[in-house]
Amino acid sequence: MNQGLATKLREGTSKSHSMAEGADFIKCFLQGVVDKPSYRKLAANFYFIYTALEAELTRHKDNPILTGLYTPELWRQNSLEQDLAYYYGADWHNQAQPSEACKNYVKHIQEVSNNSPELLAAHAYTRYMGDLSGGQILKKIAKQAMGLKDGDGTAFYEFETIKNHGEFKKKYRAALDTLPVDDITQDKIVDEANFAFHLNMEMFQELKGNWFVTLWQMFWNWIVSRFQSNSPISTSGSTAV
Repeated sequence: MNQGLATKLREGTSKSHSMAEGADFIKCFLQGVVDKPSYRKLAANFYFIYTALEAELTRHKDNPILTGLYTPELWRQNSLEQDLAYYYGADWHNQAQPSEACKNYVKHIQEVSNNSPELLAAHAYTRYMGDLSGGQILKKIAKQAMGLKDGDGTAFYEFETIKNHGEFKKKYRAALDTLPVDDITQDKIVDEANFAFHLNMEMFQELKGNWFVTLWQMFWNWIVSRFQSNSPISTSGSTAV
């Protein structure tokens, strides 16, 4: 094989990655427009997705193709349980529910695990490499936007046993490159990774309405505050969102 799987995945999903970053939900998040009700829905969805993915990766940990990707230090289920306890309270088990898009995502992971477990490599790549790459930036944005204290509601972004994210990503890419798969299977894994991005965007689309409501509320609050302070509203610029 002339090209490693990690490189194929990075290049083969570049368009999907850009589309996901362009989703309204993500654009708002990156610009610091984050409210707790919407964020906790996202955290709940992630909980069900990571719980399913990690259960299936554990189930296939002795699979010759997947054994190199069995990395419990990346697992996010326990971290998300901490976050859900913060956002929903002690009764989070009963309050946190998966959305319809999340249910479809979980169902797909389970179907892949039953029929073509090697394709789980695609889901591991799209989830964990993204978490390691942008997690600290997203954590900072979430803390500032929602006024969170250290340790409150951001456990998802903490990898306590991984001291050097850059070095770990190198090892993970090397593990992907050494998976015993042929070129045809590599291409199938890339296709599955693109579909994983699609499943993510469907979840973001569900939250789109919530974020537009949040944006409107923020704009309205800004209008009210300016009116109450008797300050003229500038017509030469716009609020950053």
